[in-house]
Amino acid sequence: MQNPSFSRQPAPSVLFITLDSCRYDSFVSANLPVLRRIGKVYCTQAPGNFTYSSHMAMFMGFTPGDAQSRITGVNPKYGKLFRMDQGGIAGKGKEYFLLQGRNIVDGFSRKGYRTIGTGAVAWFNPETETAGNLIADFQRFYYPGDPCVTWTLPQQLRWLAEQLNDCSSPVFAFLNVGETHVPYYFEGAPWSSEDNPCIPFGENNDAEASRRRQILALEWVDRQLAPLLDAFSESTVIVCADHGDCWGEDGLWEHGISHQKVLEVPLLFRIGKTP
Repeated sequence: MQNPSFSRQPAPSVLFITLDSCRYDSFVSANLPVLRRIGKVYCTQAPGNFTYSSHMAMFMGFTPGDAQSRITGVNPKYGKLFRMDQGGIAGKGKEYFLLQGRNIVDGFSRKGYRTIGTGAVAWFNPETETAGNLIADFQRFYYPGDPCVTWTLPQQLRWLAEQLNDCSSPVFAFLNVGETHVPYYFEGAPWSSEDNPCIPFGENNDAEASRRRQILALEWVDRQLAPLLDAFSESTVIVCADHGDCWGEDGLWEHGISHQKVLEVPLLFRIGKTP
């Protein structure tokens, strides 16, 4: 598969990528030359323990954070990457983007940004009423269309290329990556997509297979993202996970539970020109 080509985006643009279910220890163990160029990797706590709750919080400016940090963006309590003007008090550090509106998507739209997004997992399915709370404020949103299939990055990147190559204004682009979500499968992986090693209350789960497959999925994703990240080389880029997964710790599996391994996620970002 040949990666799509992307035109360079105006410097005030913002790219926000969430690696669904990606554990911090998986991220730091993987060979990720493309993503690592963005900046330092921080070990942070997610604002939610499953996709919907975490993205709702992040779209209000509460991105993953380290409560001990005194760095804007690393600790949202100290200083947010995105702060809603009426969304709580300001921190000690200056925020990077001060926005007005229902959420950060609406806020960027009000600033004249073109807002486009694409989500891999079923919480972003526009055929469900619940997805409306996540996607309604995007000017354009793409969901690949199968709630049982999360490994859809090639389709998502092709759609993003079509949208970005036809855009002259600054953009706020959002990408939710599903290859790192159970069953940790990606296009061409040497195992079956029907073989899920991490099932809540499952009897045949495999922690080592889960770890190995998520790391390999991450490394595959890293290669696919290179052209997209190049297009935003002069812009603000944020990459994080929305939550992690348990792989047998304390007898628990997957996410939707407030366990340390579910809440421990990677965060890295680079701030470009801001309005």
